[in-house]
Amino acid sequence: MNAPQVSFVVPLYNESKVFPLLIERLNALMNQTQIRVEMVLVDDGSRDNTAQLMSQLALEDARYQCVFLSRNYGHQLALSAGLSAARATEAVMVIDGDLQDPPELFFDFYDHYKKGYDVVYAIRKKRKEFILKKAAYYLFYRMLKKISYIDIPIDSGDFSLMSRRVVDILNHMPEESRYIRGMRSWVGFKQIGVEYERAERSADESKYSIKMLFRLAFNGIFNFSELPIRFITRMGLIAISLSLVYLAITIIKKAIWGTVPEGFTALLFAIILFSGVQLISLGVIGEYVLRIFHQVKKRPLFIIKDRILNKELVTDNKPKEEL
Repeated sequence: MNAPQVSFVVPLYNESKVFPLLIERLNALMNQTQIRVEMVLVDDGSRDNTAQLMSQLALEDARYQCVFLSRNYGHQLALSAGLSAARATEAVMVIDGDLQDPPELFFDFYDHYKKGYDVVYAIRKKRKEFILKKAAYYLFYRMLKKISYIDIPIDSGDFSLMSRRVVDILNHMPEESRYIRGMRSWVGFKQIGVEYERAERSADESKYSIKMLFRLAFNGIFNFSELPIRFITRMGLIAISLSLVYLAITIIKKAIWGTVPEGFTALLFAIILFSGVQLISLGVIGEYVLRIFHQVKKRPLFIIKDRILNKELVTDNKPKEEL
C-alpha cells in the first residue's frame, strides 16, 4: 500500500453525537481528491462510545487510522499523539472533531503548501460564541502577541496544515506543557494565514472547560514569553521606589515639622504592598518551577493503548519516547 501524501489528525473526546457528520464530511473530502489521504482519529480517553465508533469505522475502511490513548490527556497531548502517528510523506492537516474547523479548507491550504509554504494556518475572522468568551479570546491573543518573544499569529488556533519536516521537528520537541500553535510558530520556515469564519459546534457542548482554557493560556504565556519572570524584577523596583519615596517624605516631615506619620495606616499600607509583591513573585516563580518539575521527570507525554492500522488492531503499550 502506498504511503499517504497527507494525514488528517483529528483528536476526539466524547464526540459520539457529531461523529457521523464528521465522517460524512471527511469521506466526501477524500472522494473528491486524487491525493492519497489518511485520517488519523485520536481517542483521548472518551467516556461515551466514541472509541467504539472509531474502531468499527477503521476496521472497515483502511483510509482511517485510529489511536486510542490509555486515559484522557487533554487536547494538546492528544494532538501530539496524532502527529506522532501520522504517516504522511508531504503534509499533515490538523482539525478539531467538532466541525468548527471546516475540513474542506484543506484544498486551499494544500494549494498554498504547493506554492512553498511549510505552515498554512487558519485565522478566525468571526467566532459564533458567547460575547464574553469572544472578548476574552480577543484580548488574550493580542496580549500574547505583545509579550511573546516570537511572532504568534493573532486569532489563530491549531487548525492548520504543516509540512512533513515541520511535523518531524514538533515530534522531537520534548515540552511537557505543550502549546502547539506557539511551537509551530517557533519552528519558523515559510508560513501564511488563511482567514475563515469559525462555525458553531455541530452538536453537544465544548469539551474545553474554563480551567482547561486557563491552563492552555498559561502554557502560551509561560512557554513563549519572558515577561512573567521579568515582571518580578520590575515589581521589586517599583516597591523599592515607593518605599524610598515614602522614606524621604517621612524624613522631610521629621526635619521640618518634627513629626512622623502616626497610626496603623502607613504600617498597613507597607505590609499589604510588600506582602502582595512577594506573593505574586512566588506565584510566578512557582509556575516555572512546576513546569521544570514535570519536565525533569521525563515521563512520556502520552501512552497509546491500542491502534488500528490498515484494518488491523495493534496493541501498543510502549510509551512514545521520541516525544
